[in-house]
Amino acid sequence: KMLRRVLCTVLFLGALPSLAEVSQGHISVVLLGATGDLAKKYLWQGLFQLYMDQVSSGHSFTFHGAALTALEPGQRLMFDVLKKLACPRDESPNRCAVLKDQFLKLSQYHQLKTAENYTVLNREIETLLRQEGLKEAGRIFYFSVPPFAYTEIARHINSSCRPPPGAWLRVVLEKPFGHDLESAQQLAAELTSFFREEEMYRVDHYLGKQAVAHILPFRDQNRQFLDPIWNRHHVERVEVVLKETVDAKGRTSFYEQYGVIRDVLQNHLTEALMFLTMELPANVSRAEEVLQCKLQAFQSLRGLEKNSAVLGQYQAYASQVQEELQKAQDYISATPTFAGVLIHSDSLRWEGVPFLLTSGKALDERVGYVRVLFKNRAYCTQSETLRDTGHSQCKAKQIIFYIGHGALNTPAVLVSRNLFRPVMPEGSWREAVGQSDLHVFGQPLSDYYVYSPVKERDAYSVLISNIYHGRKDFFITTENLLASWGFWTPLLNRISDQPLRLYPGGVENQHLLDFEMESGEVAFTLAEAVELLKPNRLMPGDYRTIQSKFRQSPLVSAWSEDLISQLASDIEKTASRTVAHSGQFHLALSGGSSPVILFKRLARHHYAFPWKHTHIWLVDERCVPLTDTESNFFSLHNHLLQSVRVPYFNVHPMPVHLNQRLCVEEDRGTELYAKEIMALVANASFDLVLLGVGTDGHTASLFPQSENGLEGAQTVVLTESPVKPHQRMSLSLPLINKARQVFVLVLGKGKHDITVLLSRVGHEPRKWPVSGVSPSSGQLVWYVDYEALLG
Repeated sequence: KMLRRVLCTVLFLGALPSLAEVSQGHISVVLLGATGDLAKKYLWQGLFQLYMDQVSSGHSFTFHGAALTALEPGQRLMFDVLKKLACPRDESPNRCAVLKDQFLKLSQYHQLKTAENYTVLNREIETLLRQEGLKEAGRIFYFSVPPFAYTEIARHINSSCRPPPGAWLRVVLEKPFGHDLESAQQLAAELTSFFREEEMYRVDHYLGKQAVAHILPFRDQNRQFLDPIWNRHHVERVEVVLKETVDAKGRTSFYEQYGVIRDVLQNHLTEALMFLTMELPANVSRAEEVLQCKLQAFQSLRGLEKNSAVLGQYQAYASQVQEELQKAQDYISATPTFAGVLIHSDSLRWEGVPFLLTSGKALDERVGYVRVLFKNRAYCTQSETLRDTGHSQCKAKQIIFYIGHGALNTPAVLVSRNLFRPVMPEGSWREAVGQSDLHVFGQPLSDYYVYSPVKERDAYSVLISNIYHGRKDFFITTENLLASWGFWTPLLNRISDQPLRLYPGGVENQHLLDFEMESGEVAFTLAEAVELLKPNRLMPGDYRTIQSKFRQSPLVSAWSEDLISQLASDIEKTASRTVAHSGQFHLALSGGSSPVILFKRLARHHYAFPWKHTHIWLVDERCVPLTDTESNFFSLHNHLLQSVRVPYFNVHPMPVHLNQRLCVEEDRGTELYAKEIMALVANASFDLVLLGVGTDGHTASLFPQSENGLEGAQTVVLTESPVKPHQRMSLSLPLINKARQVFVLVLGKGKHDITVLLSRVGHEPRKWPVSGVSPSSGQLVWYVDYEALLG
């Protein structure tokens, strides 16, 4: 009998203690896509490594290669690969030869194309086990196939190829897992209809890289040193980087669909970042605890804005796409091949710490690393030549998980000697010696404690071993996958039309891709070297005349960036003047998207603003909790309040959430806000009210045909919006018109039609509420950008 002969041969070599132990259970491994590139390069070698490692574990194995190719050519292709399998250097030649021979005998090829093929495979496995008198422990199905084939294969496995009760099933899935949140949800829903969550193992091969896989164990084993310093008070920044020298040639079809963010940042680099930022569970060996902590880390990430990323594309990419995909000569690709993204976490541990994720093709070197750079408060009086430089407190302090390639050309963990001597597991990591001429981040290796793996292992070998052991924490759960796509998809949508910086590739890039952080945003350090396109829009001087009045009130108009700059300056001047006169400034701000760039401008450029004497009020609010991303206050807090020094008691959010209820009339939230205004704002006259305009002419949360707020004595009202969330709270039109100054901000082409309409209509607030804005004894100023004004 085949299996028994194989086992006896191994027993003869002394690899196994007894045949009884061998019979504990049998595992069938089915590799779908057995003749594809990934299988040839990594998966068969990983499965052979699994067999070498586990041949004495008490389990027996058979390996089933499967593909759409017919039996004979498929067999030939598969065994061509198997013959080239290699043993590790430390394996004895005799044992290697025997194990390789046994592995080949235990491997067979199947054509899996139809439902009947899967039924036949199942029957063959059952017959083999019955003949050998073995109990089935479980089955592994490795999907090394494109994701569009997943659903059909899953259906066949579920209907006719599941192991019997008492044996486990493990289904291994390769990325990409969707293209965005919606497609990932769809694919997840399809797979969930065939497999239970605990049966699915989504592979991100970066989690098998030895340096990445050691981040959590390192944090766990060095808690005594890291607990005091692993936080925002001590960490200056974190960098997660994967640089490649190769370009996308030959893969442009894939790259045009995915681009660098989907290919590398959304999965590999984000997963490494989660290992760094997640709270450590009490027991890092418990997969459920690790996965839960990872999910919480995802949920604490702050949403990405358009200015959170810088994007580039190497110059040859466009011609490669034209050639490989038969595109026209004038085809322009908007696919980024380089991205630098700035991420922040709102967790208490990491608030304010910048996390930089960077990856690109056609760069100057091939290297991957995760680098934690610590703040350095030391000043060393003694000259450097007289100091022990390795332990000097004035040297940079950092921990680096070196993924591979680059100067070291090996996975490694480096810890600055002026931090601490780390605890490392003796059996698997050893302290490296020599190579003193090498420098890492400008410092000689002698400045670090350097550790490398005792035995270097390929990422897929590590992951296949974890699949065998059922270690789910090395894989992507459905919940974590959707959390990641939920985080990245808004940015991907926002940058779809963002211009890309062209770069020549390799060392020629020089400083072209350097970027810097400022106030939560990133931008390239160098201005664009060459003006690639002529401006396709008219400049203000090209218009003969722009009226200085709009609806009989002063009009300020410019391109949006200049307009926001002017508006911010005008608000600061008004605030300073008012504080000098009366000691305090009452500012009521609208929600929506238009004011966000104004808030950012005020936060980053107006350091003389008298925030200490400013009271911040809300013009309107959505009836959602203030921590909800839909909340106007949440947006105001994220983009302005957390960056400026407004006294806590000077901030007045609208009371939309009372008694654990939202905008319920009997809770009297509107009366509470009205009383607060009456108590603090003289004559209930705000010094400045900032409004926006909706495409339907609404302002604040006063909508056409509103039942409340357009007239009458009520100062704060509940209203209904035609779009979700429907319930709103708003200042009334009469209260707005009591303000000393009202500024109305109108931005973008989407507002052109309503701007034209408003320029022609009279005072008709029931049709267009903004037309009713007319301060009784104050001034109204319109700030309208050229796109809204001129289309």
